[in-house]
Amino acid sequence: MSHNILDKVDRDDELTPAEMKALLDISDPAELQALYDCAYRVKARYVGKVAYFRGIIECSNICVKDCYYCGIRKSNTQVERFMMDEEEIVREAVWAFENEYGSAVIQSGERQDSAYIDLIERVIKRIKERTDGKLGITLSLGEQTEETYRRWREAGAHRYLLRIETTSPELYRRFHPADHSLEVRKNCLALLKKTGYQVGTGVMMGLPGQTSEDLVNDILFMKEIDVDMIGMGPYIPHRDTPMGKKIPPYTDGQRQAALILGLKMIAVTRITLKDVNIAAATALQALEHTGREMGLQCGANVIMPNVTETDYRPNYRLYDNKPCLDENSSMCRGCLTHRIQGIGETIGFNEWGDSRHYAKRMRS
Repeated sequence: MSHNILDKVDRDDELTPAEMKALLDISDPAELQALYDCAYRVKARYVGKVAYFRGIIECSNICVKDCYYCGIRKSNTQVERFMMDEEEIVREAVWAFENEYGSAVIQSGERQDSAYIDLIERVIKRIKERTDGKLGITLSLGEQTEETYRRWREAGAHRYLLRIETTSPELYRRFHPADHSLEVRKNCLALLKKTGYQVGTGVMMGLPGQTSEDLVNDILFMKEIDVDMIGMGPYIPHRDTPMGKKIPPYTDGQRQAALILGLKMIAVTRITLKDVNIAAATALQALEHTGREMGLQCGANVIMPNVTETDYRPNYRLYDNKPCLDENSSMCRGCLTHRIQGIGETIGFNEWGDSRHYAKRMRS
C-alpha cells in the first residue's frame, strides 16, 4: 500500500489526507526506510542537499505563558530565571557571524512589556550594524501585537517562528490554561505574514491523546496558511510541569517510538509542502545521539546549533534530557559540521538559506 502512495509522490501527484495518514501509520522498518528515502528525494529535488545553520541565542527564560508541558512556564519555581543583557545577545550573534553561520535565531520566553520590546528592537539594529547587514535574523519570541512585529521587522529581522503546537482545539485546551487561545495564536501567524516576515510554525508530535488524524490536520493547516518554514519536534516530558508529573521518564521503547514519529512527521511534511524550510529539531537529538542527522535524511534542511553561553543553557530547558548543555559553541559547531558532512550533506555556511517557498510566494 505505502509503495503505491510513494509512487504518487515520485510522480509529483498530490496525496489525499487518507494517504498522508497511511504514511504516518507505517511501522514496518522496510516501509519506513522507503518513506524516508522518498522524502529525501523530494528534498533533493525542491531545496537541494544543503543544511543551513541557524545559531540559536536563548536570551531569556522569563515567560508570561503557563503551558502545561513547558519547562520555563511561568509557574515553574524550580528554574532560575535569567535575561541576557543587550551586549551579551549581540556578542553571541557576532560570534555566529564570525563562525560562518548565515543566520541567528533570537529566542526567549514570551513577554509583551515595552522594556522587552524596546530591547529586542535595539539588539536587532545593533546586530545588523555589527555584521554589516550580512547576518540573517530569525525571531522566535511568541505572541505580539502587529505594531511590535512591524517594529522588529523594520529593525532588520526577516524571519519569525511561532509554533502553534497543535491545531486541534480539544488538545490545545487540554495542554494550556484557559487564558491561552488557539485563535490568538493563529491570528499572530496572519499578522506575521501581513508585516512581511518569512513565516514559520510547527507542532509537537506524540502528545497524550493525539492521533495520526490530528497530525494530518496539522500538516494541512500549515499548507493552508502557506507557511515558509517549519520547526517541530517530538513531545518530551519535563519533570517540573503538570504534564511531566503525570508521565514517567520515557523507556527506551518510548524514546524510539517518539523518534520514529518525529521522523515520519518530517518526511510527510516534506512530501506535502515540498519547498519549505524544515528544521531538524534539537529534541530529535535528545532521543537519539544522531537524531538531527536522521532528520536531515528524512527531509529536513535546517539545523539550529545552540550558541548561547553554557552558563545559561541549563536554565533554558523546555524538556528533560536536552542535549549539548555543557558544550561550548565552538565544540557544537565542529561536532555538527563533521556529522552532517559525514552523511553527504553540504553545509550552507555564510548563507541566509531563505525559504524557496517564500521566494515563490513573493513572485506570485
